[in-house]
Amino acid sequence: MLAVADDLVVVGEASSGDEALVLTAALRPDVVLMDLRMPGIDGVEATGRIAARFPGTRVLVLTTYGTDSGLLRAVEAGAVGYLLKDAPIAVLVDAVRSAARGETVLAPPAAARLADRQRGPVTERLTSREVEVLRLVARGLSNVEIARALYIGESTVKTHLLRTFAKLDVNDRTAAVTVALSRGILPAPT
Repeated sequence: MLAVADDLVVVGEASSGDEALVLTAALRPDVVLMDLRMPGIDGVEATGRIAARFPGTRVLVLTTYGTDSGLLRAVEAGAVGYLLKDAPIAVLVDAVRSAARGETVLAPPAAARLADRQRGPVTERLTSREVEVLRLVARGLSNVEIARALYIGESTVKTHLLRTFAKLDVNDRTAAVTVALSRGILPAPT
């Protein structure tokens, strides 16, 4: 895709976060295009390590996952940009050039979500039952164990979790707990 630009040269290609770290160390590229979900070290962890070890290399996240949690985690790890893989080639090429100059590059939907976060929460509040289920998830209980503890059906637990995921804009239990802790919905572990 980047071959359309005469001024950009692809110097390496990695299929895992671990491989991205090795290639970055060996090749010292100006920009790394990073996916979030990869085998081994995920893209967020790899981004953080690259940003810490190679400050001259800019990381531009290019992913199919447009969730708030992925966006925030990537930016916090040191990514200078966040684009979705369905971005037009011209946008991607311009983003790589901008990232190489150290400029922040955000897909418009990602920029809007970050701005919304700064203005305050835009998601619905969790119900007391959703918080209760999430608290048990944080303690490591399975859906069956949560159902027994709360005297509800396992399908009801799943419904509460799906609603919680939607409200927190996450895709899994771990992300839900992480976001709930960061927003103060769940108390920090002692």
